[in-house]
Amino acid sequence: MTVYIDPPTWPGHGRMWSHLVSDSSYDELHAFAAAIGCPRRAFDRDHYDVPAERYATAVHHGAVEVGSKELLLRLRAAGLRRPRPGRE
Repeated sequence: MTVYIDPPTWPGHGRMWSHLVSDSSYDELHAFAAAIGCPRRAFDRDHYDVPAERYATAVHHGAVEVGSKELLLRLRAAGLRRPRPGRE
């Protein structure tokens, strides 16, 4: 039961973003995201979009830092990946 975060390298809306995922359940992910102040609207299918300014808080609360490829591999291995319709 671990929550992972990738570096804030994803641009959007004038900010840089990270992705936050769980390797066990969406319930764990939602609880962790709420604890670090991420609104539920930041949830996108299988991950939370986390702004760069919240990255250190996520790590401080126990999110494990991994690269983007590793994050995706762990999400798939957990069976929690929800691709956009028409992809993968």
